Amino acid sequence: MKTLIYLKQTILPFLVTVVLACFACLPQMKADPQVAPPPDGCYPGFTTAEGCSALQNLTTGTGNTGVGWRSLFSVVDANFNTGVGAGTLVLNTGDSNTAVGTAALLLNTTGTENTSVGSGALVYNDSGSHNNAVGGRALFNNLDGNGNNAFGTGTLFGNVHSFGNTAIGNFSLFNNDSSGNATANFNTAVGSGALGSNTDGDSNTAVGADTLFSNTTGYGNTATGYQALNNTTKHTTRPLGIKQC
Repeated sequence: MKTLIYLKQTILPFLVTVVLACFACLPQMKADPQVAPPPDGCYPGFTTAEGCSALQNLTTGTGNTGVGWRSLFSVVDANFNTGVGAGTLVLNTGDSNTAVGTAALLLNTTGTENTSVGSGALVYNDSGSHNNAVGGRALFNNLDGNGNNAFGTGTLFGNVHSFGNTAIGNFSLFNNDSSGNATANFNTAVGSGALGSNTDGDSNTAVGADTLFSNTTGYGNTATGYQALNNTTKHTTRPLGIKQC
């Protein structure tokens, strides 16, 4: 398995480079009528840059696209990054990051293979990798947490160090790991506000709006349905919950 993963990580960038090189060698086709003026921003190394100081410091990096004020400003030899929006990936030196939206992945330095779509999504991410954030301020405070998935406005907003969490729905897991204790791992929340108050609890599953909303440090809880177990604050053995009176 490790060999397969290694091969994928090493062969894929090579294949992308070869394919792009093949396209570069093809005879240029002229459209009729031809685009006038011709598109600018086409630079060596399959690079596209548009905007003030976009990709300003690029040297040997390939396959990067920076569109917007200082997008990918600090990239020197990193590859396959895409930044669209003012300040996207401005401090980035890592590979294979995608940021779309003003200040998305703004402070990322060495993190790799992150995807951020939305204004301020993953804005504080520094070295965290393999995170996906879609929605304004999703994973906003993430610093070095890995493998988190946040879909919806404010999802996993407070997460700093924790990993392996999935939040789907506006403000789900909003306070997760806001303590910075890095214990709030492997939580899954599906539904607006689900596990919204969780700070240090781990291995919880909440499906439905406001399910397990009040849980802060409890672990191993499972709740399904609108406001199920929303008053629970600690571990419970009940596998399923319903709205409590």
